[in-house]
Amino acid sequence: MAFRGKRPEHGGPPELFYDKNEARKYVRNSRMIDVQTKMAGRALELLYLPEGQPCYLLDIGCGSGLSGDYLSDEGHYWVGIDISPAMLDAALDRDTEGDLLLGDMGQGIPFKPGSFDGCVSISAIQWLCNANKKSDIPAKRLYCFFSSLYSVLVRGARAVLQLYPENSEQLELITTQATKAGFTGGVVVDFPNSAKAKKFYLCLFSGPSTFLPKPLNESNDDDEEVQESEFTRESEWHALPPQRGSTRGSAPSTHGTVPLVLTLVSTDDTR
Repeated sequence: MAFRGKRPEHGGPPELFYDKNEARKYVRNSRMIDVQTKMAGRALELLYLPEGQPCYLLDIGCGSGLSGDYLSDEGHYWVGIDISPAMLDAALDRDTEGDLLLGDMGQGIPFKPGSFDGCVSISAIQWLCNANKKSDIPAKRLYCFFSSLYSVLVRGARAVLQLYPENSEQLELITTQATKAGFTGGVVVDFPNSAKAKKFYLCLFSGPSTFLPKPLNESNDDDEEVQESEFTRESEWHALPPQRGSTRGSAPSTHGTVPLVLTLVSTDDTR
């Protein structure tokens, strides 16, 4: 794997990385605000919610509330959960419309079953793949997260989680635990041939799979440099394997399934 630059999750737990200085960037940095808003818009698009119908959504890793603001602008109601007090303070200072909860997604989502019509997450899930203390076991934390997420969603609802996988092993770890928790679905890769604009969206279904959306294939935004990546073999999406013993069908393939991530080069950790 070719890699240069330090990923934020390698420097310690998220509640320490996302301090007051980092939270300030999500309030003042116009490029960062624009990138986060665009990814939130794409995640909401991939949810395929009923048109013109307000929904109750969960925003995991809500941070300063940028993605939540987009959900509100689109007429939806939302609850955000984040592990960083500084980021949540920034969200409160911005008078975001959603309800905010301080919590660790790796310990589960603390809501009643069937509470939400859908879920979005921007640049958060990869943090669960790192162990910041001896008691942290990434596979167990991921399973706890996905199993509780499956529970709090209305049956048949979707979750769209934008993420930055470090390598193929990490992506496999994430998708495996999602499958064990009962989800079907797969990974949509937007702009797979663009080094700067490539984005990963884990699209999960809490019920029988219907279809995976087609990825975006053209980028008109040359200024977006959130994360650069190079792949020795391209795939538009990679379906999750069906759960053993489950009657849920796997998503139909229109593009074929090939190894999704082989080489990743990270140059900019602006998330």
